[in-house]
Amino acid sequence: MNTVPITLRGVEKLREELQQLKFDERPRIIKAIAEARAHGDLKENAEYHAAKDEQGFVEARIRNIEGQLSNAEIIDVTSFGTTGRVIFGATVDILDEDGGSEVTYTIVGEDEADIRSGLVSISSPIARALIGKEVGDLVVVKAPAGDKNYEVVEVKYI
Repeated sequence: MNTVPITLRGVEKLREELQQLKFDERPRIIKAIAEARAHGDLKENAEYHAAKDEQGFVEARIRNIEGQLSNAEIIDVTSFGTTGRVIFGATVDILDEDGGSEVTYTIVGEDEADIRSGLVSISSPIARALIGKEVGDLVVVKAPAGDKNYEVVEVKYI
């Protein structure tokens, strides 16, 4: 079975979500199903069907998270020391050479990527271009909209 890289922070978030689903959501839904059953005829009981649908979604998410955790290769970037190179899990400040704006990205696994939070997937064009670079290096990212030029300003292992 193939392992999937994930940061320590990503694993913690998954474990928190799993705990919440198993010990908060699951009991709440079981209670809702029991209450809906008490109302009688299940064929036309919208509350019962809604609770059963929600139960299906929660159980599927639980299985999904458990699968992710079982295939996870947890990488703690703080244990590598400070090499100055961009690696998986590193937080990188880059300067857009064309627009002059500075952006911060953390390179993470595919399952934990969230561009709005500055978490970019290891398989994204920007992450692939940044891997192995050091402070001061110029990076050309081949994006669908055309090439973008960046300079690596800072590399942090947090």
